[in-house]
Amino acid sequence: MSLAELQALERAHAIPTYVRYPVEFVRGSGCKLWDADGNEYLDFLAGISVLNVGHCHSRVVRAVCEQAGRLLHATNLYYTAPAMELSARLAESSLGGKVFLCNSGAEANEAAIKLVRRARPGGDVVVVQDAFHGRTYGALSATPQESKQAPFAPLVPGFVVVAKDPAALEAAVTERTAAVLLEPIQGETGINVLSEELLHAAREACDRVGAALVFDEIQCGMGRTGSLWAYEQTGVVPYAMTSAKALGGGLPIGALVTGERLADVFQSGDHGSTFAGGPVVASAALVALEICSDPELLAHVRELGERLRAGLGSLPYAVSVRGRGLMLAIDLAHGVSAPALARRALLEQRLVVNATGPRTVRFLPPLVALDADVDEALARLGALAEEPRAR
Repeated sequence: MSLAELQALERAHAIPTYVRYPVEFVRGSGCKLWDADGNEYLDFLAGISVLNVGHCHSRVVRAVCEQAGRLLHATNLYYTAPAMELSARLAESSLGGKVFLCNSGAEANEAAIKLVRRARPGGDVVVVQDAFHGRTYGALSATPQESKQAPFAPLVPGFVVVAKDPAALEAAVTERTAAVLLEPIQGETGINVLSEELLHAAREACDRVGAALVFDEIQCGMGRTGSLWAYEQTGVVPYAMTSAKALGGGLPIGALVTGERLADVFQSGDHGSTFAGGPVVASAALVALEICSDPELLAHVRELGERLRAGLGSLPYAVSVRGRGLMLAIDLAHGVSAPALARRALLEQRLVVNATGPRTVRFLPPLVALDADVDEALARLGALAEEPRAR
């Protein structure tokens, strides 16, 4: 089927919630993608931090195929080994409590919101400016962006928005607060690293009033920043955290992970999901978690991240670079459009990157990328400093 035919099907039958580029990808391996015409692309977006282990990692594919040949689905009314093993490994690798498996990052954040309000009924949830926690109603209500919220009002009540300022956050946390929900590094709004002062203030404020500190590690977790979980580099341990994206190695999964204090807040019947923790995706996640936990890989992420950061900073149209590990963004010089640059990168240089706003471009390469991949990406980005070619 041609690209034109796919576009016709989209116009006729797909609800138009996405603005797609005119490329059909048909195959992937490691850091590479191929389109329907056989053209090779260098992927520095990784499905928006989903493919931390790279496209079609052989161990993930093998685990999926083997499990699919045995059992696809059984429901959570019965035991399946992959779900129980994954829950144990997630808890042991992080906060030491218990785990609720689900199907996406938004679902994980919905579970977290329910959990903290089960622990403190009627309590408010404090969030900060520029946050993004998802598009379902609870998660959207925790996402203080007018363009995303306004069309769907009224939203879920009980969310308090504060500036990314330690004093403002401390003042907002009261005896009425159920939780503070934070992304240690805000991904969708342009790779904004929250200061350690803010994170410490959040933990201290929560401890003071008995509220819960919850970290949204949906994009920044699973080795993305050079440690398995982003909080490990901050000196601040949350009471609970959410994970998704890279956890499934390319398949859809989410998880709410608690520390001991919140481990037994949910009771039988409080929450559930039909497909959550299915044996196929849990098998894939077990492999992805093992790969992303490898100390050698995490050291590689830190080193490669510095190489990429230095190269991005030398681009003539970049005015600043921020982020951690292989979670980086550049702000562009005045007059340079990030969406236009990302489109040119794709269509002229066959480099997959992403614009998160009018002047910000985001880079989330697979963690298995090599020095040569970074150097090639930087060369292609450098070529974009030239005048656009006619297409």
